[in-house]
Amino acid sequence: MFHKIIIIYFIFITAIIARTGFEYEGIPIKVLNDKGKIENIIVKRDIPEVCRKLPINNNMVWTGNYANPKVPDACKSTYVHTTGKLLPMQLDEEIETYGELEILAFMKEMQKDPDMLLIDGRKQEWFDYRTIPGAVNMPFHHFKEREAFEFEFEHDLLHLGVIIDDNDEYDFKKAKTIAVFCNGPWCSQSVAMISALLEIGYPVEKIKWYRGGMQDWLAAGMTSTRK
Repeated sequence: MFHKIIIIYFIFITAIIARTGFEYEGIPIKVLNDKGKIENIIVKRDIPEVCRKLPINNNMVWTGNYANPKVPDACKSTYVHTTGKLLPMQLDEEIETYGELEILAFMKEMQKDPDMLLIDGRKQEWFDYRTIPGAVNMPFHHFKEREAFEFEFEHDLLHLGVIIDDNDEYDFKKAKTIAVFCNGPWCSQSVAMISALLEIGYPVEKIKWYRGGMQDWLAAGMTSTRK
């Protein structure tokens, strides 16, 4: 058993050093560009060559503003961390919380399964500025304030595979499996959308939550729709 643990640890460390894994190889995603044409984008963890040579130690990672001044700009980013309210790791015991690798795997499966959707729950101006390739925009307020946005709400429901029958009841037989995200682990927009979906009876087992959202996605160096 001890030898098995050593072998697994060795493989894990080797993978980190070699930077192997599908987050580096990339997932091909088809998106509709601003000209209305299908475009192929490789979604991956993009590490500039200059960053691959940096030593991983306290001096480089945690100095000053969490990055040594010697670290090239291409290898670091600055984020606002004083907004919003931190959210728990789990919204509901039946809703899976996803990280970056789970989202990548979801996106890969989504390319061949039309019953899966990656959803950006932010308002349109945020989605238009930058999002995860392959995501569709369904602003949270269409669901949270569904009486005020009746047309948009019903349009989004159709996209989700949900039908409102003649008795004004929701039919979830063909409801899609969705992964929802917003700005980051401090952003409650995805939570508001998920809560509204649960209120109308959306199947809880078909909802996944990417808690880290755009902030964690970009912090990991992942591909977005904006360079």
